[in-house]
Amino acid sequence: MDNLHQLITDLALILGSAGIITIIFKRLKQPVVLGYIIAGLLVSPNFKLFPTITDMESIRVWADIGVIFLLFSLGLEFSFKKLVKIGPTAGITGVFEVSMMLLTGFVAGRLMGWSFMDSIFLGGIISISSTTIIIRAFEELGVKTMKFAGMVLGVLVIEDLAAVLLLVLLSTVAVSKNLSGGTMLFSVLKLVFFLILWFVAGIYLLPTFLKKTKKLMNEETLLVVSLGLCLIMVVLATKAGFSSALGAFIMGSILAETSQNEKIIHLVKPVKDLFGAIFFVSVGMLINLSVLGQYILPVILLTLVVIAGKTVNATIGSLIAGQPLKQSVQTGMSLAQIGEFSFIIATLGLTLKVTSSFLYPIAVGVSVLTTFCSPYLIRLSEPFYHWLEKHLPGKWITYLNRYSSGTQKIQTVNTWRLLIRAYLRTIIVNTVIITGIILITTNYLKPFLLEWFHNSFNATLVSTVITLLLIAPFLWALTIRRIERLSFTKLWLNTIYNRGPLLLMEILRVTLSVLITGFLLNSFFSLKIALFGAALAIIIVIFFFSKRLQSFYGRIEKRFLRNLNGNKSGDLDNIESNLVPWDGHLSYFDVPPESPSAGKTLTELAWREKYGINVVLIERGQRVIRAPGRDERVYPADRLAVIGTDQQLENFSRHIQAADMEDPHDDNEKMGLVQIVIHKNSSLAGKSIRNSGLRANVQGLVVGVERNGMRILNPDSSLTFEDSDVVWIAGNKDLIKKLQ
Repeated sequence: MDNLHQLITDLALILGSAGIITIIFKRLKQPVVLGYIIAGLLVSPNFKLFPTITDMESIRVWADIGVIFLLFSLGLEFSFKKLVKIGPTAGITGVFEVSMMLLTGFVAGRLMGWSFMDSIFLGGIISISSTTIIIRAFEELGVKTMKFAGMVLGVLVIEDLAAVLLLVLLSTVAVSKNLSGGTMLFSVLKLVFFLILWFVAGIYLLPTFLKKTKKLMNEETLLVVSLGLCLIMVVLATKAGFSSALGAFIMGSILAETSQNEKIIHLVKPVKDLFGAIFFVSVGMLINLSVLGQYILPVILLTLVVIAGKTVNATIGSLIAGQPLKQSVQTGMSLAQIGEFSFIIATLGLTLKVTSSFLYPIAVGVSVLTTFCSPYLIRLSEPFYHWLEKHLPGKWITYLNRYSSGTQKIQTVNTWRLLIRAYLRTIIVNTVIITGIILITTNYLKPFLLEWFHNSFNATLVSTVITLLLIAPFLWALTIRRIERLSFTKLWLNTIYNRGPLLLMEILRVTLSVLITGFLLNSFFSLKIALFGAALAIIIVIFFFSKRLQSFYGRIEKRFLRNLNGNKSGDLDNIESNLVPWDGHLSYFDVPPESPSAGKTLTELAWREKYGINVVLIERGQRVIRAPGRDERVYPADRLAVIGTDQQLENFSRHIQAADMEDPHDDNEKMGLVQIVIHKNSSLAGKSIRNSGLRANVQGLVVGVERNGMRILNPDSSLTFEDSDVVWIAGNKDLIKKLQ
C-alpha cells in the first residue's frame, strides 16, 4: 500500500507540475514539449528547490508505456500508402539529409574526443527532426497553406521511418559493439522481412476483423481493442528481437490503412497525451544541471551544427530532388531542430548502457535551443532565399530553375521499369510470406506434432504436407503467375533482343521457387530428397492445381487490395502538388458554417477572378464532386481542394477563414495533377480548351500550359492547343492517362 501511495503521490506531482508549466508555456507561445521537460527538471532529484520524485523505477515503467503509445500514435498518422505517394522528391530529400546528419554527428563527436559509441548515437540523435514541433510552428505561423509545408511533412514521414530503422541498427551496434557490415546488413534484411510479413498479414486480417465487428464496438470497445492490438504487436516485436517502440509503430501504421483510422486516432489521443506527458517529464528528470553546465560549450556547438547542418543538407537534398531554390531553402530551415525521437534514441543509449551519462542532457539541451530557434528560422527562410537570389551568380540561378523544371516534367513511363517493378513486388512479397509460413511451421507446428504423435517420421510428414498446402497459392504466384502481362507482351513483340532477358527473368523466379521449397523440405529431409521433392512439388503445382490455386490466390489478393484501399474517410492523398514551374499546388479547406460563401455558386463567388485559384474538387459528406461546374454551390462543412500559388492560397485562406488540412487524404477516384504533351496527331491538337471536352471526358480542368518556354497559369478557355504544348490537367488520373 505504501508503494501504491508513493506512486500516486509521484504522479500527482508530475501531472500537477506539468499542467502548471505548460499553461505558462502556452501563454509564452512556446512548444508544450519544452514545458514538460522543464517540469521534469523541477521535480527531479537533481533539483532540490521543490518536492521531488522518489519512486524513479515506477516512473520509468510509465515512461516506457509513454514511448509505446507515442510511437503507436505516430504510426496511426503514418501510412505505407502515403510513403509510396509522397514520391521520390521527399524520399531523396529525407534520405540525403538523414544520411549526411548521421555522418556529421559522428564526425563532430570524434572531433570533440568522444568515444565511438557516443559519436554513433550522437549522429542518430541530431539526424531526426521533430514532427510535433514543426506542425505546431506551422500552425502558429500560418504557413500550412504554403507549398514548402507539404514538402516538409513528406520529409518528416521519411524521417519517422528512418528513426525506426535507426532504433534497430543502433541496438544492433550497441549489442555487437562494432559496426560490422555483415551484422548491419543482416539486421536491415531482418527488419525488412518482418515489416513486410507483419504489414501483409495485418492488412489481410485486421481491416476485415474491424469491419465485421463494427456493429459490436462502441468507442470504449474500439479503444480497448486498438490498445490491445498495439501491445500484442509490442510483444511480437520484442520476441523477434526488436524494440517495443518498433512494434507499436508497426501496429499503428497497419491500423492507419483501415476505415476506422480517424476514429482510432481520436480515441487514442487522450491516452497518448497522458502517457506522452509522463515520458517527456521523465526526459526532464534525467537532466543533471551540473553535468549540463560542464558541457555547455558542446551544447552550443552542436546547436549550431544542427541548425547549419540540417539547413544545408535538407536544402541540397531538396535541390537534388528537383525542387526550386525557394522551396528548398524553406524546407531546409524548417527542419533545423531535433525532438521526440532524439530523446528516444538518447534513452536507448542509457538503457543499453553503451553511452556516457553526459550525452543525454546534451541532447535535451540541443533540443531546447533548436526548438526555440525553429519559429524564427521558418519566418526568416523566405527573406534568406531572397538574399541568396541576389548574391548567387545568375548562371547558378538559371541552371537551378532549368534543373527543377526538367525534373518535374512527366516523362513516358518506361515499360521495362514497370515490368521489373512488378516482378520485384511479386517475388519479394510472396517469398516473404512463404518463408514466414515455413518458419512458423518449423518452429511451432512440428514440435507440437512431435509431442502429439510421439513419432518423428509421422510428425515430419504431416508438417511437410500442411506447410506445402499453406504455401501452395503463394508458390503458384511466385512460379507461373503472369506478371504485368501487357508490358511483357509489348516487350516480347517489340524486338527479338528483349526475349533473352524476359526468359531469364522467368527462369530466375522458377529457380527461386525450387530453392525456397527445397529449403522447406531440407528442414525435414536430406538435401537430395529435398531438391527432388521441391522440383516435384513445383511440377504438381504447375500442371495439376494451377486453376484452383489461381482462383484461390485471386480471392486472397482481392481481399488484401480491398482492405488496403478500404480507408474511404474523405481521402484525398493522391492529389499531388506537382505544378512546380508556376509555384502552384493543391491545398485543402473546410467551409465554416458561418462562412459568407456558404450557399453561393462558384460563379457568384468569383474566386478565380478575385484570388486566382481553381476549385478542382468538392467533398460533401459521402459525395465527391470532381471538377465542379460554375453553377455548383458551396455549402457549410464542404471540403474544397483548391489549386493556386502560395500567395493566392494565403489570400484565399484569409477569405474562407479555414486552415488547410495538414494531412490530405486520398479519394478512391485518384484525383490529381497530370501533365500531358500535345503532339501533331493528338485528338486535342487544334482544339480550344472549351471545345476539347476535357471537363466531361476526364472530369478535369486545364490549370496550366507551357508553350515555347512560356508558362500560362489558369489559361483562358479560348486558348487553342498546339503541337508540343505541355498541358497540366487537374482531374481523374486514370481517365487522363487513357486520354494520353
